[in-house]
Amino acid sequence: MDKEILKFGMERGFLLDKDVLKLLGEVGDIESVKLILENIKKYSETKIITREILVHNAGRVSNLLLSLPETARQKFEKLKIKLGLEIEISKEIVGTPAEIGPIRKADNLNPVKILSVPPSHAKKIVVSDFVDYFRGRFSKMKSILQENPNLPNLISIDKIYGNRQGISIIGMISSKRMTKNKNLLFEIEDLTGKIRVVVNSNKPEVYKKAENISLDSVLGFRGSGSREILFVNDIIFPDSVLHEKKNAPAEEYALFIGDLHFGSKRFLKKGFLKFIDFLNGKLLGTSEVGKIKYLFIVGDLVTGIGNYPSQERDLEILNLEDQYLQVAELLRQIRKDITIIVSPGNHDGVRLMEPQPLLDEKYAWPLYNLKNLIFTGNPATVNIAARKNFPGFNVLTYHGFSYQFYANNVPYLVSKKAMNVPEEIMKYLLKNRHLAPAHTSVQYFPMEEDALMIKIIPDIFVSGHTHKSGVSYHNNILVISASCWESMTPYQEKFGNEPDHCKVPMLNLKTREIKILDFEGEEESKEEVREVKVDGK
Repeated sequence: MDKEILKFGMERGFLLDKDVLKLLGEVGDIESVKLILENIKKYSETKIITREILVHNAGRVSNLLLSLPETARQKFEKLKIKLGLEIEISKEIVGTPAEIGPIRKADNLNPVKILSVPPSHAKKIVVSDFVDYFRGRFSKMKSILQENPNLPNLISIDKIYGNRQGISIIGMISSKRMTKNKNLLFEIEDLTGKIRVVVNSNKPEVYKKAENISLDSVLGFRGSGSREILFVNDIIFPDSVLHEKKNAPAEEYALFIGDLHFGSKRFLKKGFLKFIDFLNGKLLGTSEVGKIKYLFIVGDLVTGIGNYPSQERDLEILNLEDQYLQVAELLRQIRKDITIIVSPGNHDGVRLMEPQPLLDEKYAWPLYNLKNLIFTGNPATVNIAARKNFPGFNVLTYHGFSYQFYANNVPYLVSKKAMNVPEEIMKYLLKNRHLAPAHTSVQYFPMEEDALMIKIIPDIFVSGHTHKSGVSYHNNILVISASCWESMTPYQEKFGNEPDHCKVPMLNLKTREIKILDFEGEEESKEEVREVKVDGK
């Protein structure tokens, strides 16, 4: 096997030192070894792979192991132990196998399970990928809507004959316009054909629903008509409904932040250092601090490089790797029994196309050395606080890049100035069971299975991006929008955004009480932290 590994390396233009060759030769799975070596070579850009190179890419090696079959992962256990990799493969599962993706567990034993699969490396995209993407989305949404009792007499579009009364159809919105009579006219399609549907302006409740429909949404329509046109009596959304609010058996706390924009001249360092002092129990009046178990950071950990023209004028740190190096030093100060769960945003060193993968270890390698930090993609579904006889909380994290599109194009959200009330956007997307239903709302990678669809109903839905703090509920789902740690930018001022700074929602998982902790201002870090209780209903 050693000769085959050496031959493979020479064909790919790299060599292995004796130590690494011996370790890999003991694995006994040549194809898996080749996969790992090829990825390490790609991301380390080195010609000689040593033990140090493997350890330096520990996070990537562990993530690759997660993608292997169970039998292959078992063969790598000895290698993993010898290298001292810091991200373990947990054998615990929650829910049904179909719901489970890669599972990672931090070293500090707080239960964390990743229920969504991070995207693999992008392949060349062809037109048929988009066709398959939308067909797959339609089929999944249809299966959800078919269970809704408010859609009686369901029928596919090509089965409508003559004039029919009281029928229901499910379709994807392909066009929307207003007629001369101020009625709304849609063209919708399913896998069998297309049909026009009319929502009459003399039906105000239905008309209000129709006004706020986004293109490419998959919805149910109940009405009467022919194969040519259907007159709508009601519109049914797939919606996200949680039948009950969970309460953890133990008193533990989860905190939610985002948009640090570390590396920017506007980074609010004093406020963040005060937050770290709070987490470490150095502030007055912080009796709950010892029970804090989870800290979510939902994107834009750093401010990045080249995100917009002339960004260098706004940067304190001009190198992306240095931004991650220094923010890792900040996070390293947080006590080690708090699990930090990090997902990327549009300013981080990953592709803008969604779903976004884990932070790239090529730039963010200092973070991979933090033993209490777990990486997810964007979006991601994470289960926390599971115990015997308690299933834990499913937390949906999404940075929120699509939000500006809906705030500017959905009439209800436009009237609300929703970029300053982001929880309303989040409720809208929960109602649609999709984080970016409109084709033009984000750049997306057309995967075989739509990663932006909300397949698992979350207990908690948390986002950032808008820099606005907000807490609300939608059908028992706790909706949290995180504030930012960057002072007002000219871009935000131009569009009338009113960011919140240094506000941290703290959720008691047992009582579900929510407090907004305030770390803004010039106070000395030893002073008592300000807090506001939130009545979430």
